[in-house]
Parts: sequence; structure tokens; C-alpha cells
Amino acid sequence: MPSINTVLAEAAKSLQAVSDSALLDAEVMLCTVLGKERSYLRTWPDQELDPGPVDAYRTILNERQQGKPIAYIIGNREFWSRDFKVSPDVLIPRPDTELLIEFSLELIPTNQPYKAIDLGTGSGIIAITLAAERPQAHISATDISPAALQLAQANAAKHNVQAIQFYQSNWFDKIPAGKFDLIVSNPPYLAEDDEHLQQGDLRFEPKTALIAAQQGLSDIRTIATTARDKLENGGFLVVEHGYNQQNDVQNLFRSLGYCNIQAHTDLSGQPRVTSGQYLPPS
Repeated sequence: MPSINTVLAEAAKSLQAVSDSALLDAEVMLCTVLGKERSYLRTWPDQELDPGPVDAYRTILNERQQGKPIAYIIGNREFWSRDFKVSPDVLIPRPDTELLIEFSLELIPTNQPYKAIDLGTGSGIIAITLAAERPQAHISATDISPAALQLAQANAAKHNVQAIQFYQSNWFDKIPAGKFDLIVSNPPYLAEDDEHLQQGDLRFEPKTALIAAQQGLSDIRTIATTARDKLENGGFLVVEHGYNQQNDVQNLFRSLGYCNIQAHTDLSGQPRVTSGQYLPPS
């Protein structure tokens, strides 16, 4: 029977063509099969593995060799120091979205009521993180996909966040009457012909959560237009967008009457989030 070291070495070698972190991927998948932490692999490298776990491991290893994202294979991804369940029904959480969280948390007071809504919540990472970090806030979350909404609710339960109101809705369509102090969204923003759609993890992620018409701007335009009637006086709209869409999004916000428009850059210095405040004409 092969040892842990032998299995990992063979797996890492087979993944070099599809992964920049071949050994890490191999370890994470083996931990999933064995139900162990990575420290176990280092503590017991010569431990021999039974045929059952080896067969199960080779099955998911083959999926990874075909390019399937590691997050979909193991069923979770870390975000903001929390583990979130993910599936091919939702986008894989990415560090870029933490920028949206950081700015939103600056806006939400820590000790008083505040109403915020996350549009297109997917796995729920934005709504759940905001609710966990600001327990006094009233958070709502929407998604048009029943499968995504079910996953978001499961993640909320996993992290013991009970205060989120979930709605199956196409943006604001099915939201009860009322206004919000903050509207946040990581909407689809890739153009249909974006070359990145044929690369890496994006090949496996739901196209409805990635692609928008009008060169990736149609959903942002819909949200920004409708949000004006859903924001309290002085409320904020915060959206994530493509690194090359800053000018288009800022011009859109400006044309719709938003003020105090700001661009927020990610860790690589790329503009990734735009915020604007809405003050209705007097």
C-alpha cells in the first residue's frame, strides 16, 4: 500500500501543468479524503493508505487534472478568516472582494442600527461577513438563483449568523418596500468576449454570475439606477467591478447624480471597487 508521502509526490507531479500550487492542492485534497488536518500529513508521512481512500483520492485528483477549481472539489473556500461552503452554483470567493468588505465596514457604525443589503449574494460571503462584524446592523441579501440562496443560508447557519433576511429576487424586484443606508454588490461585470472566461477557474464558474451585457456594465447600470429610489438620503452604493472599468463606472455614477464618488484599489493597486453617496435633488 502506498504511503502518504508517495501519494502526495505522485499527485503533485501530475498537477504541475494545471496548478501553480501543485503540492498544496495535493495536500488539501488528501486532507479532505482523510478527514485530517495538513499537520497530520507531515506528522505521519510514512503512514500507508488503504485502497478505499486512495481510490477516492484519485477520483478527485483526476477532476483537478482537468482544471476543476480546488474550491469546488473540496466544497469550501476561506474568506475573511471564515470557511464558506461553495459549489458550482456560486462564484468562488476571492481576496479582491475583501476590499468591498473593508470599505463597507468603515461606513457601518458599530453601536447603532443600520440597514444594508447585498445584491447577488452568491455564497453569502458579503452579507454574512458584514452581519458577523456588525451585529447591530440589519442585513438583507438577494439572489436570483434558488441554489445559491440555499447555499448562502447554509453558510449563515454554519457561522451562527441569524439576523440576515434572504430574498430570491432579481436585484430589487422582490424586495419589500423600504430604504437602506448601504447597498453593496459584486455583480456580473465581464463582457461576453472577455478572454479571461476561457482561463483558469472562470471556465467552471456560473456564467450568469460572471457575464453582463453592454461590455459588462448592464447589471451595474441597473443596480445604480434603481438604487437611487432604495437609498436613504445620504446612503451609499458600493460595487465591485473589473480593473479596467473604473472610468465607466464613475461616469455612470456621476450621470445618475451620485456624489462623493471614490475608487478603491486592491492589493495589486488596481481599481476594483467604486462607491458613491446619493443625496436626492432638493
